Amino acid sequence: MNLTLFNAMLKANSRMISGFLGGSVCYLALVVWIYPSIADSKGLNDMIQSMPQSVQQAFGMQGGINSLVDYLASEFYGLLFLIILMIYAVSTATQLIARLVDRGAMAYMLSTPVSRFKVAFTQTMVMLCGMVAIILVTTLAGLVLSDWIVPDAKLKTDVFIQLNVMLFLLFAVISGYSFLFSCLFNDEKRALGVSAGLTILFFAMNLAGKLSPDINWLKKLSLFTAFDPQAIVKGDENLFLTGSLLGIGAIILFVAAMAIFSRKDLPL
Repeated sequence: MNLTLFNAMLKANSRMISGFLGGSVCYLALVVWIYPSIADSKGLNDMIQSMPQSVQQAFGMQGGINSLVDYLASEFYGLLFLIILMIYAVSTATQLIARLVDRGAMAYMLSTPVSRFKVAFTQTMVMLCGMVAIILVTTLAGLVLSDWIVPDAKLKTDVFIQLNVMLFLLFAVISGYSFLFSCLFNDEKRALGVSAGLTILFFAMNLAGKLSPDINWLKKLSLFTAFDPQAIVKGDENLFLTGSLLGIGAIILFVAAMAIFSRKDLPL
């Protein structure tokens, strides 16, 4: 890794990373702040149970909301945080390689005595460090906010951390294939379109598979099936197996991306 390039790119992307981080923490604070009124609503679980099973599953409410971690799993980790990280992964991967190639900036970067592999590896580290920062600060904020706003709720710290670790591994894979497309295509719009399209397709397939029993098989084709917040909360998820597969998949994708970038013809 080239530290000079790493520091320069991290600084260049720091405002964007801070924006995603700030948005995540603010929304999490809002969700935690609302929880006491949700917990005091005695008819809420009855209303949830009256919903079709497919709707409960689609929005991560099967079994109702019985604790703060149940609530966070469905309200925060079930949709909005996923969307925030999807936007970060796809846009950052595209900016770090494809945009630089498309706009000619990569030519100046490669005119220095730094190999293509080092450039790609450094950009990978920039992307993953940003992801770690967003998820880590959000995790710490969740622990602090829950203890401050709802001290009686007793957030299950170990389960909450497991949620965030599995989420990071899922988005390491999404970042991996987005980075691969960024290295594969010289056109920024094409790289962004393919990465965003595939990610949205995975998300839509997972949601559609939950909503309709007739197309339940779609879930098996979606990457988002690997992250089931409710299963993690209930202890039904094989965290070691799923986490290992996601980790291995992410490594393979990033290594493949770096190999492609090292060998491809660039319009320099």
